[in-house]
Amino acid sequence: MHETVLAVFVVTGLLGLVSLLQPLAARHSIPITVLLAAVGTAIGVAAPLLRTALGRDGAPLAEALAVVDLPAEAFLLLFLPTLLFETALSIDVRRLMDDLAPVLVMAIVAVVLSTGLTGLVLYGIGAGSLVACLLIGAILATTDPAAVVGIFRDIGAPKRLSTLVEGESLLNDAAAIAMFGVLLAVLIGSRAASWSQGLNAFVVGFAGGIAFGYALARGICALIGWLRAGPLVELTLTFVLAYLAYAVGEKVFHVSGVVAVVAAGLTVSAHGRTQVSAETWHSLEQLWKQLGFWANSLIFLLAAMVMAPLLMKFGLRELGWLAAVVAATLVARAVVLFGIIPLLSMAGLSQRIDHAYKTVILWGGLRGAVSLALALAVMETRRVPADAKAMIGIVATSFVLYTLFAHGLTLRPLIGLLGLNRLSPRELAVRNRAMALALADSREHVRAVAEEHDLSHGVRDEAEAQFGGRLGTLEQSLETDCALDEDARMEMGLVTLAGREERLYLGLLDENLVSRQVVQRLRAIAGRLGDGARSAGRDGYLRAAVAALDHAQGFRFAIWASRHLRWHRPLRSLLSQRFEMLMASRVVLRDLVNFAENRLGALLGAAYAGRIVAVLNDRRFAVEQALEALRQQFPDYARGLERGYVGRAALRQELAAYRALHEEGVISQDVLNDLEREVGHRWRVFEMVPTLDLGLDAARLVARVPMFAGLGAASLQNIARHLRPGLAMPDEVLVRRGERGEEMYFVASGEVEVRNPDTLPQPIRLGAGDFFGELALLTRQPRSADVVALTYCQLLVLDRRAVTQLFREDPSLRDHIRAVAQNRMAAERAAE
Repeated sequence: MHETVLAVFVVTGLLGLVSLLQPLAARHSIPITVLLAAVGTAIGVAAPLLRTALGRDGAPLAEALAVVDLPAEAFLLLFLPTLLFETALSIDVRRLMDDLAPVLVMAIVAVVLSTGLTGLVLYGIGAGSLVACLLIGAILATTDPAAVVGIFRDIGAPKRLSTLVEGESLLNDAAAIAMFGVLLAVLIGSRAASWSQGLNAFVVGFAGGIAFGYALARGICALIGWLRAGPLVELTLTFVLAYLAYAVGEKVFHVSGVVAVVAAGLTVSAHGRTQVSAETWHSLEQLWKQLGFWANSLIFLLAAMVMAPLLMKFGLRELGWLAAVVAATLVARAVVLFGIIPLLSMAGLSQRIDHAYKTVILWGGLRGAVSLALALAVMETRRVPADAKAMIGIVATSFVLYTLFAHGLTLRPLIGLLGLNRLSPRELAVRNRAMALALADSREHVRAVAEEHDLSHGVRDEAEAQFGGRLGTLEQSLETDCALDEDARMEMGLVTLAGREERLYLGLLDENLVSRQVVQRLRAIAGRLGDGARSAGRDGYLRAAVAALDHAQGFRFAIWASRHLRWHRPLRSLLSQRFEMLMASRVVLRDLVNFAENRLGALLGAAYAGRIVAVLNDRRFAVEQALEALRQQFPDYARGLERGYVGRAALRQELAAYRALHEEGVISQDVLNDLEREVGHRWRVFEMVPTLDLGLDAARLVARVPMFAGLGAASLQNIARHLRPGLAMPDEVLVRRGERGEEMYFVASGEVEVRNPDTLPQPIRLGAGDFFGELALLTRQPRSADVVALTYCQLLVLDRRAVTQLFREDPSLRDHIRAVAQNRMAAERAAE
């Protein structure tokens, strides 16, 4: 039989076997990886015996099983990118960042410690050379979350526990495999056995892999957003990304391909959602879950089948090796979990991790597909000494099977014993309230269905009674429920709102009403709102809401570039994004108020929902104020932006109506296609974002200053040559008391406030046509007051050298400014 046909036969046969094992594992509450390892080992052990027993009749079977003997490099290239990318894609990056410090410690410090301790222990008992023993330590430092997280999901373990385990597994795979590559190169003699060079290679490979994977992923995400080619192309590009990151990173840039894949997957998880539609993102998650399931299943079966014959050589010596590895790995993980991680909490770098969590993480450090694949890679490397191959193969296979059977099968009872599968009193109270809300809705739905379908009263009453009885019992328990105090209700409500806010922003993106960049920033803001509510309740939420309205960090650079370099593009871009953000926030906050009044009121109680609504109304008022400040300064741009928003919303509704008519059979597919093309043509008109005019043309601004009114065009142009236009942000401090004065300012539009509590009982407001900063400039004395922008202000700035030249050219202007300066100095002396 042709080898290609045999390969297809074997792979499809194994996938069919996996399909049968999955429901069997679920039915008997056995982790699927445990069952896969058992079956793969059984096949691997039985195959040689069967070939011997069948003799020549077993040749076809031998030929078929030989197909699975893949080269090591092909084995890693086929499976590792899929396994790592799928795990990275499924991780909630924001939650991971909350526990980044302990995850990094478990992923890097624990890997180094486990590799070193395991290697030294094996070397101490004479298992092999030091490098070979350290290599097996690196192979066995990788943990496999597949079985553990599956158990967590089945029993309802806390989400934070799953995030810690998944994050540790993902990042320690990257660290361990990077270390594995360095040690393997030393073992086979392709790199000098210098520990400093090895450490340098590890650091460069790891850091370079992060940089390359991130850059490649951002590039692919940008390409997806630019192409907008539909789900098939977008899904394919993510598949290409995973394998490009691995292969190009390893072969072209000589960095860790594994780290590059992990970095790429996390980047797509964090940023990819704003590049594709909700439908495509759902398809993307399903695709990678399927690919990950296939890869994880096949690598377990294939690796176990290939490595299983080694177990036939397992004796007392090998049992000693296994016992040493078990002890070393447990001790290394225990030192990190119970010795180092508490120091992070004491230093304020991490939230405290409960001892029960740490116990589960310690016992749940299962090894799996990645460890088997790395061991198989060593077995397939010709230049590895035969005795090292035998030791690595036997120890890796036996240790993986030990963790799966000894730890994997006892992990579920351990979690139950520690009570991690039980809801806390607060969570139980939330559960009961959610159930009461759902039962009330269901009872109303049953009543409506019975009336719509004209069902008999007996059937309707019986169904309503079932819901009513359960609802009555729940309502009685809620009346005496004290688990949800005021702080807990506020926290729950605000966290719920933050999650809904993020989903609403994604909905605006799916409808093409808001740009991708803006939604990405708004999602980050919603995440910070949720984090603030979790950490400090209402106060934390409000602090995050206030920070969300502050101008972004880039504004400071953009203002400097605009004023000093005449480079206005960054400032124009940031202000345009701020316009969009505020408009989207206003729309979403209106929806959140309705949601809080109707849904949270039923869940938390009307009084607490009212307090949450008050918080939302405060946010709405602040957003309206910020938006109005922009509108006043840039009214034309605001109208253009709102016109485009309304136009796109109307076209979206029109398109939905056409599609509904098609689904109802009123119009044919051809008619629908023609209507969609027509809507597409009109959509492009509304899709064009108007250009924001900052209004910083110096000549135009000079003409708006009353002091220069009546001057001819030539005079205005001459004055404009000396003045530097600039835009000030609300609350920006333009002049600070006590500093040296080198510039004076003319206000072309907006308002500023002069503040000096020592000499001015009340701040002085200056508007269009006024100027400030001339006293320090003329007298060479320090600034006597602070000047703060109250609104967006268009300013004209005049430095000392330009003042001298302008006064020489226009004596009347000099006399006017000096007269105003003298009056102000006289007023200050009188106040003193």
